[in-house]
Amino acid sequence: MGRIFGTDGARGVANTEISCKLAMNIGRAAAMVLSEQIGRKPTVLIGKDTRISSDMLEAAITAGLCSVGADVIHAGVLPTPAIAYLITEEHADGGIMLSASHNPYEFNGIKIFGPEGYKLTDAEEFEIEEIVLDHVKPYLIRWGWELGRIRKVENLADLYIDHIAKTIDGDLSGMKIAVDCSNGSASSTAEKLFTRLGATVDILSCEPNGININKNCGSTHIDRLCQYVKEGQYDAGIAFDGDADRCIAVDETGEAVDGDQIMAILATDMKAKGKLKDNAIVATVMSNMGLFRFAADNGIQMETTKVGDRYVLEQMRKKGFNLGGEQSGHVILSDHMSTGDGQLTAIQLMAALKSSGKKFSELKSVMTVYPQVQRGIRADAVMKAKLAVDKAVELIIAKSEKQLNGNGRILVRASGTEPLIRVMIEGADKQQIEELVATVADQLEERLSQNEDHKRMEGY
Repeated sequence: MGRIFGTDGARGVANTEISCKLAMNIGRAAAMVLSEQIGRKPTVLIGKDTRISSDMLEAAITAGLCSVGADVIHAGVLPTPAIAYLITEEHADGGIMLSASHNPYEFNGIKIFGPEGYKLTDAEEFEIEEIVLDHVKPYLIRWGWELGRIRKVENLADLYIDHIAKTIDGDLSGMKIAVDCSNGSASSTAEKLFTRLGATVDILSCEPNGININKNCGSTHIDRLCQYVKEGQYDAGIAFDGDADRCIAVDETGEAVDGDQIMAILATDMKAKGKLKDNAIVATVMSNMGLFRFAADNGIQMETTKVGDRYVLEQMRKKGFNLGGEQSGHVILSDHMSTGDGQLTAIQLMAALKSSGKKFSELKSVMTVYPQVQRGIRADAVMKAKLAVDKAVELIIAKSEKQLNGNGRILVRASGTEPLIRVMIEGADKQQIEELVATVADQLEERLSQNEDHKRMEGY
């Protein structure tokens, strides 16, 4: 995790942590890195979600790009994967998405894509950080005719929707689906996509006003959708996050279907059709034990990475696999898209549901979900750094894990997108792990807070 970039771009409170100055300088540095890679003046496609701060940051990062000679295409409000896809369609050399994904409206973020629509590597992000923070080279401020120009392209959403719709055989006619757009980027695309495919669709949380993105809606707040699906007798529900690069589903009984279950369903369908490359799935350390047991029972190879869909994709590209993702709903179908795509995932899932002839609750039974309980600890950079090296932390975790008797695990990690340390415990006995996660989190918070105080006392 870098000094500006986390596991999914730069992210923080808009206008303070993600300031206009920082956005402008990231734009300058990104354009310099891209121009060095391609050996000429770059064109950069910019998209945004519906946060009130997105217009401000779009202006700032555009100014930075143009000041070093990069041309800019404004795509408007679109999902993150749409920007990744449209880079090549619009013959751009890179892309920037302004979004803080599932975070509340006061946050925003900067996600950068390279010429082929893939997120930048750690090394490329480090190069940008060195320019912005360490001033290893001066910004190449341009004058006169060397300045970049800005143009806006209309109807780019239609190109993206057309691509996604063509990835399934047939259509979704006869299906009744409820879709929660999280008052975010999917508000510009989801209704048109599902309607085009013939589904009877009701759209929720599709009235963005700048401050209601992810507010009690979307993939991180699905209680309303669960009730809506059950009471309305829908075949399924789909909930996107703020930038629509992930989705969580709901079965006809109102029960959630997370990213691990979605991968199990898609893997079953793809394997049966001979489309699952090397019969493999790439997941992260956060994936449920049930996914690994499903894979073992069905002759499917599992590969594991650290948390972050970019790391999942890196492993998929390295090994040539075409299915991977995260429990949180980032699912990557690399035959069709260079990054996680909630709407692509949703229609592939709905197509698999329709072709199976089963109810959704029956279809998801291919995987048994083991109880997982999570708790977040508020943490700054000092606490996160100490987490990795404090021997007392290791002892707390090891001692607690013994109580699971080999039938579970404890995972503690620093969040790459929020000021949190996350504690996750998984096991067969939900009551036991609920009690244990509270104990472990309290002990870790006390230990790491003490260490932070000691550092301040020692002059750090």
